[in-house]
Amino acid sequence: MSEQPQRPRKPGKPYRRPQKDPVRLLAFEALRAVDERDAYANLVLPPLLRKAREKEGPEKFDGRDAALATELVYGTLRRQGTYDAVISACVDRPLREVDPPVLDVLSLGVHQLLGTRIPTHAAVSASVDLARVVLGDGRAKFVNAVLRKVAQHDLDEWIEKVAPPYDDDPEDHLAVVHSHPRWVVSALWDSLGGGRAGIEDLLEADNERPEVTLVARPGRATTEELLREDAAVAGRWSPYAVRLTEGGEPGAIDAVRDGRAGVQDEGSQLVALALAAAPLDGPDTKWLDGCAGPGGKAALLAALAAERGALLLASEKQPHRAGLVAKALAGNPGPSQVIAADGTRPPWRPGSFDRVLMDVPCTGLGALRRRPEARWRRRPEDLDGFAPLQRGLLRTALESVRVGGVVGYATCSPHLAETRAVVSDILKQYPQAELIDARPLLPGVPALGEGPDVQLWPHLHGTDAMYLALIRKTG
Repeated sequence: MSEQPQRPRKPGKPYRRPQKDPVRLLAFEALRAVDERDAYANLVLPPLLRKAREKEGPEKFDGRDAALATELVYGTLRRQGTYDAVISACVDRPLREVDPPVLDVLSLGVHQLLGTRIPTHAAVSASVDLARVVLGDGRAKFVNAVLRKVAQHDLDEWIEKVAPPYDDDPEDHLAVVHSHPRWVVSALWDSLGGGRAGIEDLLEADNERPEVTLVARPGRATTEELLREDAAVAGRWSPYAVRLTEGGEPGAIDAVRDGRAGVQDEGSQLVALALAAAPLDGPDTKWLDGCAGPGGKAALLAALAAERGALLLASEKQPHRAGLVAKALAGNPGPSQVIAADGTRPPWRPGSFDRVLMDVPCTGLGALRRRPEARWRRRPEDLDGFAPLQRGLLRTALESVRVGGVVGYATCSPHLAETRAVVSDILKQYPQAELIDARPLLPGVPALGEGPDVQLWPHLHGTDAMYLALIRKTG
């Protein structure tokens, strides 16, 4: 409950009631959900925006309102590390002692001041009004004082003040400037290799809003159909990809609503296409997606399998995610089956499949541009938790494929501990398996490295940082 308004300090000056700004209130509500419930903005924000569009009266959102709310939420989350450093320089206590709701209002205000073209007076005034509505007058004064300090400098000037010089501490400099935890900067740099330019390009790409990418599921939709949508252009690498260059609402597209097309990053599409294109010795009739949830790759694989008369079995441990897979595969033109099963204790017989995809659970460091809050939640020790599962699932994949068949090991993380280290460890245990060169199976895609595995990058390919190793079972 808000505090009662204080008497005006100057006689004759009326107290100004705070203005309830529905856009900033919604942005604050989304940030609180991310903070309090460990929710993801890309799951929280769409229903909030949908509800706001359905309202009547002055609180009803139009397209500009939705765009501003989206920018405020994602911009604040992406730049959280930089903004925390700036706020720390403007308060007289450690950030951990600032109430989280106050910090969210401050962060929203700092983003408006340093990350948008909103005029300074409007950014401060709107943030203080928001603070009065959601925090009360007392803490609104604190917000006002901090934001007025922030407004004294632009972003470049603040970075000069709060980031250590690159020559003194390169990783900490990049962490503050590009708003990534230091350990993530270090891990990405190790995975990428090379000098300063490459890592800076990658970190900058993580902070850019990604385009919405659609997949036209073969036999059910065509790219020509999707290209008739406003601001739609062909994908860069996948023949089934279409990019919506101005965002838009995918759920409003008939083919997406009907399940004939879906939202799927182009890197994810390339992983499925490469596995489907890998050369085999012998029959090609049974395919397995061993970690199928939520169903994007499974739907594309099922459609590709149907073109060859092959069957896809999609397995997912979590029953609710298995339900999402079944929904994605509904209407597939060929035979497919979805089961809820633990991929480390599979119900199928060894050697049952010709092609196997294991897109394993991981830290998700390859999708930070889509889920910016993940960079602040993950910890280095999370790698130890994923390691046994990733190795166990790759073992299952190699045991599930027949001799002459192919396994695709994929992660949405470029961290070497989740990619090459896993593959190297398991191949030492399976001398009857060998890596095959995945690069020729991604035709036209540049900068794929020395192989035989493939690492995609946001700054080089415009995709999530998907990793793929293709392994043939030889005996």
